[in-house]
Amino acid sequence: MQNSDTTKYIIHAKIKADGVIERPDVIGAIFGQTEGLIGADLDLRELQRSGRIGRLEVNIKSNMGKSTGTIEIPSSLDKVETAVLAASLETIDRIGPCIANIGIAKIEDVRTSKRKKVIDRAKQILSEMFDEMLPESQEITDEVRQSLRIEEITTYGKENIPMGPNVIDSDAIIVVEGRADVLNLLRYGIKNAIAVGGTNVPQAVMELCKKKTVTAFTDGDRGGELIIKELLQVADIDYIARAPDGKGVEELVQKEILKSLRQKIPVEQAFDYYQVSKKRRVAIMEATRRKTGGKSEQAATEEIDVPPAKEEPAGIELLATEPEKPKLVEEPAEVVEKEVEKEKPGRVSPFREHITQLSGTLSARLLDENNNIINEVPVRDLASALKDANGNIASVVFDGVITQRIVDIASEKGISNLIGAKIGNVVKSPASIHIETSNDL
Repeated sequence: MQNSDTTKYIIHAKIKADGVIERPDVIGAIFGQTEGLIGADLDLRELQRSGRIGRLEVNIKSNMGKSTGTIEIPSSLDKVETAVLAASLETIDRIGPCIANIGIAKIEDVRTSKRKKVIDRAKQILSEMFDEMLPESQEITDEVRQSLRIEEITTYGKENIPMGPNVIDSDAIIVVEGRADVLNLLRYGIKNAIAVGGTNVPQAVMELCKKKTVTAFTDGDRGGELIIKELLQVADIDYIARAPDGKGVEELVQKEILKSLRQKIPVEQAFDYYQVSKKRRVAIMEATRRKTGGKSEQAATEEIDVPPAKEEPAGIELLATEPEKPKLVEEPAEVVEKEVEKEKPGRVSPFREHITQLSGTLSARLLDENNNIINEVPVRDLASALKDANGNIASVVFDGVITQRIVDIASEKGISNLIGAKIGNVVKSPASIHIETSNDL
């Protein structure tokens, strides 16, 4: 029997014999045919007598006149000596009266196995035992705050639909998929979210959407896309927001939630992507006009109460006016109305014809110095098209929102003119770029 305190390696070998053999035959062959082969220092009998080689474990089975089995030899020798000893076993070609073959399968490092057991056990101890310890002061605060958020969750209608406490009183609501999404938004102080529970949108939620400014906020996967498609068919939603690709709303942290909500887009910008029928488009736009009383869209507030380290503010407003396209088109930023320097009276812009032709197409034109069209691409591909440009583009005219990202890329490429349908939150505009919108032409 091997001494587990001193064993470093275990030699694993396989044996085949053309005849019936038994364990004593194998052990005799090993000791007999390796004797004097690799020197007195590695003589198996002496090594076993001194305890540097453990007891040989041999398992043999015979079937139809053939024998197969395994050999295990524990060793406390170093790597080189163990390898030489293992190689000597493969010189054995006969066991008893039978022709045989021994092959080394592997040499197991016992210490590696022990290290793995230590690591696995340490992980188990860390996850099971340390979790039972008292939380630190910050963890206590977070735990109390989290319990408060969970207590705030309530239900809506006969179907007991999970929602935040401010859904009824708020002018703007966020429609999410499930209860876990509502809880996660509550965790970061967003109290006006309501769940639809999957693709089967409850009638109560449909009726609520007729009275509120609605943002559909779904997971960044195929399921989230299907929920938006159903909402577009049965509910009057006004904006669409998506979690980052591959993430669920319930998994997001505060920064990701705020970024996703600020990047929401007006529902009309997504009609083509989600293949909304013309009849349904008209119904949605009519519902939007009815909610706003036929006036221009007002900035709807989403009540956000994100507690800082010491005290909680009254709230942070997110503007929902003219948000721009998220991953459906390009990576956007928060959108607010920005005044742009108007063209001087009497001046006819050379880009008016282009912007008129592009209106409603969600396309972009890349122009040379003479305003001739070099290429025309969908707006969702504009950023990548500009990155791939070879420097011959002088102007860009497109049916979309001018974002800081587009401005930065245009500046890098030496583009002189940037003309879009609207302008977003552009906080840094290089003097080398002239920016216009369709209202300025």
